Amino acid sequence: MRGAAGGLALFCLLVAATAAAPPPLPDFSLHKLDSGAAGPTLLVIGGIQGDEPGGFTAASLLVTRYKITSGRLWVVPNLNFPSIIRNSRGIHGDMNRKFASLTPQDPEFATVERIKKIMLDLRVDIIVDLHDGSGWYYPTYVDEQRNPQQWGQSIIIDQETVAGSQYGNLLQLAGTMAQQANAHIDDAAKAFHVKNTRTWAGDPEMEKSLSYYAVRNHAPAVAVEATKSLDTENRALVHLYAIEALMQGLGIGFERPFALTPAALRQAMDVGLTLSFYDAKVTLDLSNARKSLPRFPVPRRQALTFSAQNPLVAVSDGGDALRVSYGNRSLTRLQPQYLDFDAGLTAVQLQVDGVAHKVPIGSSAPVRMNFKVMNTSPYRAKVVGLRQRRGPDDSGMTLGRKELQESLSLDQDGNKYRVEFYRGERFAGMIIVDFAREPALAPSRISKAQNGESAGG
Repeated sequence: MRGAAGGLALFCLLVAATAAAPPPLPDFSLHKLDSGAAGPTLLVIGGIQGDEPGGFTAASLLVTRYKITSGRLWVVPNLNFPSIIRNSRGIHGDMNRKFASLTPQDPEFATVERIKKIMLDLRVDIIVDLHDGSGWYYPTYVDEQRNPQQWGQSIIIDQETVAGSQYGNLLQLAGTMAQQANAHIDDAAKAFHVKNTRTWAGDPEMEKSLSYYAVRNHAPAVAVEATKSLDTENRALVHLYAIEALMQGLGIGFERPFALTPAALRQAMDVGLTLSFYDAKVTLDLSNARKSLPRFPVPRRQALTFSAQNPLVAVSDGGDALRVSYGNRSLTRLQPQYLDFDAGLTAVQLQVDGVAHKVPIGSSAPVRMNFKVMNTSPYRAKVVGLRQRRGPDDSGMTLGRKELQESLSLDQDGNKYRVEFYRGERFAGMIIVDFAREPALAPSRISKAQNGESAGG
């Protein structure tokens, strides 16, 4: 039986610190959700083609929102991460055509070799590759969008069986997946069908694919194709129908804290969209961020480090700004202000609605009516968005919404505002005051914003 230990769900990358050196595009991540109980290991791969968001969105939800209660789930949600960020099928060509042969000179050689090694790990029992495909696959011709040449709403197998494997009856397995997934689909015209490409018989294109690489190396693999005729949320939804059907068939137990409906899935996608910088001295909620955030502190002459709770969140070069994206969806642009940094400040005193609190740097503090930054000498406070500044230090001022410019809030609703701290001209971190969150009932209720650890790694 194949198995693996779980790991951290904190996704860290490095970004170059000067405008002249663009941030490097990230590599994919592997996340191992291990129940600690007996059962098979399923490897789910999303994002081999960067313009297919249904697949990689479903895979990211497995990482961030599912708990495995028996067996193991390994997930690569972002295999072709650079192409995902750029919403391209493949910035260096189609990665799903690079598994038969590839020269070391190919820019994606290291990525392909790395995923091959994971796929053939002896602990992996079966592989599912997630895609979004054109039209609606039908075994017989119905019309231009529903016929055997289309790919959408299909469970793909390269051949009927893989000899010598406990899970090698691909035709039976795919048929069960389709049948159980279709139980959730009311419209029979939108149902899954099994598509056997018969790659083994000689299909020059499919012979180059990820799934056939697995099969010809005696590793059972299927692909799931949601139709591109659906929006992203509904594509991700039907992917989860199919994946859950497979997990149930394999005996992999799981828990999911949201309903499998488009509205609930859309809400689940926005959970944990946070981004932390500089050892969590700055933490941003990205779920409703403004499209551009001016004068964002960036360290001069050193790497900009960041971490995110969601494996599809990335920071990349945006020309004159740092582009923050969730998959292929741009969330905000950080207009950099290059500064020297000071690491000495860990917490500040904040008066919230008349009650004093000690607030760690990097936290978000809920406010009902007003707040006041207490004296932090030798550090000074700068409230970003303050309408009338009395001097270089904004501490000691009681401030409510009317004293703040909504256009300079972090969020589009005008609820969240930066309070930055400096020692001289050196940046020391920030806290966020949040007029939308329910205020603390007691001083101890304001605590450090979580970088987050969940099952994954």
